[in-house]
Amino acid sequence: MRANRARDSRPERALRRALRDAGLGGYRLDWRRLPGRPDITYPGRRVAIFVHGCFWHHCPTCQPNLPKSNRDFWARKFELNQERDSRKRRQLEALGWTVHEIWECDISQRLPEVLHAIRATVAR
Repeated sequence: MRANRARDSRPERALRRALRDAGLGGYRLDWRRLPGRPDITYPGRRVAIFVHGCFWHHCPTCQPNLPKSNRDFWARKFELNQERDSRKRRQLEALGWTVHEIWECDISQRLPEVLHAIRATVAR
């Protein structure tokens, strides 16, 4: 578990690279001024982006299997992660921020659509 990163994960780096290549630079990383410290923020546009790993945040699309050992622990862990994600989203939206939750599988399978959605929000 020590190798799992809270910041600069592979999907997060891939999304940042794609954002820069698409001309959507000018973001901040792990901005501490906001509740939940979003992975990527556009402060002037009030856009926050969270990059969720499919396993750790239990992606509704992929629906990864629970580990075979200690299933009750993992089920509770994923439930708490999802509750925390929901709480962060609500807090930011209450402050007037637009929140994007980007899944790891979306970055690997639907990156053009993800970039289009972010571009549309940032352009407003």
